[in-house]
Amino acid sequence: MTISIYSQPDCPQCDATCRTLDSYGVIYRKIDISCDEQAREHVLALGYRQVPVVETNGAHWCGFRPDKLRSLRAATA
Repeated sequence: MTISIYSQPDCPQCDATCRTLDSYGVIYRKIDISCDEQAREHVLALGYRQVPVVETNGAHWCGFRPDKLRSLRAATA
């Protein structure tokens, strides 16, 4: 399972999302949309205007979502 976290600097919800996944031992790819125009356009195409955006296996959501992060932990265990 590939997990991508679209983020930007100084984003408390992005930091909380990454910290939570780190504490679960879940491997993910963090993509800074402030440095990657293609990634920024992808996030906009998904319909989001804020970060973090978490994308995995065709599913995606925005914001710090502990409930969904727990589901990712269970799916990757």
